[in-house]
Amino acid sequence: MSSALHIPHIVLDSLRAERGGNTGVEERQERRLRDLVAFARTASPYFRRRYAGVPTGVAELNRLPPVTKSDLMAHFDEWVTDPAVTLDVLRRDFLADSDRVGERYLGRYHAMTTSGTTGEPAVLLHDQDSWNVMMVMLRLRIRWALRSRKLVAALALRGFRVAALFAGGGHLGANVLVESARRSAPALARRIRLLSVQRPLADLVAELNDFQPTMLNGYPSATALLAREQAEGRLRISPVLAQVAGEHLTPAMHSLIEEVWPCRVIPSYAASEVPGLAFPCKMGTLHVNADWYVIEPIDELGRPVPPGTTSHSALVTNLANRVQPVIRYDLGDRIRIGTEACSCGSPLPTVTVQGRTDDVLTFDSATGAAVTVLPLAIGALVEGIAGVHRFQLIQTGRTELTVRLESQPGAEQAVVRTAIDQRVQQFLSEQGAVDVQLVHDARPPEQQHHSGKLRHVYRAWH
Repeated sequence: MSSALHIPHIVLDSLRAERGGNTGVEERQERRLRDLVAFARTASPYFRRRYAGVPTGVAELNRLPPVTKSDLMAHFDEWVTDPAVTLDVLRRDFLADSDRVGERYLGRYHAMTTSGTTGEPAVLLHDQDSWNVMMVMLRLRIRWALRSRKLVAALALRGFRVAALFAGGGHLGANVLVESARRSAPALARRIRLLSVQRPLADLVAELNDFQPTMLNGYPSATALLAREQAEGRLRISPVLAQVAGEHLTPAMHSLIEEVWPCRVIPSYAASEVPGLAFPCKMGTLHVNADWYVIEPIDELGRPVPPGTTSHSALVTNLANRVQPVIRYDLGDRIRIGTEACSCGSPLPTVTVQGRTDDVLTFDSATGAAVTVLPLAIGALVEGIAGVHRFQLIQTGRTELTVRLESQPGAEQAVVRTAIDQRVQQFLSEQGAVDVQLVHDARPPEQQHHSGKLRHVYRAWH
């Protein structure tokens, strides 16, 4: 499956789409959607069956049935359009090997896993066309947020050094993106460091003090935690830019990060299925890259909701990826599409996102000082344990952490619980937390009533 979308072509076409206004964006979206649906019908056995009742030639989104992660993963080998790809072999020969993060699977696909925030993690492949589109969106469209001579001058003066702060290990999307960049541009490798937020905070602070990054890229909660370390004098860095993703950036986090350093804070909105979905403009407003990605807000019955209304969920479509078509995929996020054109001048639609609502946990150290545990750090640890399907970690006391578990079919629940106990206790000990008791709740993980989303890590105690 050779690449037909080269980066210079994508750049020029994206600029033309912007100059063409709403019409230019919509025409490209409609044409690419027709081509994608026609391809999926013929090349993906799953979509051929899924669209059996849809007349040939129909490409209107509201006439196509939506899909879910669980259904697609249950039919993975029929979903992908390359018969050389099978899930069992992909997991065994590639995803199980952490040394291959950022390498291309079969020499042609970028493979990654999702974080599993709403259930079982998905396995995603991107062909080179899809990857090229994502890279152009990342570099080109983010220029709307970087239109600052002061920012550009600061980066030019102090150099380009990026600290990427994500859950460590494995083929998670952020890790794959960073390691792929390091592999493709060896000259950049020493200027980009992937730092696990699962490390003890003191170790993380020490390495950042040594590296002196000019840019931070990571979870909002991790970036805000580091800002507090800076305010208390333990961290001593001077970034000029902080790009945050993966969680909801609260106003308090935003203010803290900007006030402590100060630096420009740029939120982005993406998922492994749609990695170039939305980037902010100079006004701080997120814009959907609608010439290559489609996002549809829906209510609890799957019906479209109008702009200005917060959705129950969102369906996304990646118009570039052919090896694993993503068409009307239920992402599970609550969003709101804007009703008016943005004052920045971009014709791309605006979107407001209600992100993850996991909580930062706090335990005691041996000295009585507080030990802060990031939700994505401990969550990624648990979801990587063999036999875990879905889970919840609930802080129910200063020294108590309750575990709810749904194990994978065939896995022995008691064995999985023992593994969770060992790994979590080791992790908490490495963070400096003491005397934390894990309590296993027989109830399965529970979704939020108002949103249907599963909060993996939260506090039920204050």
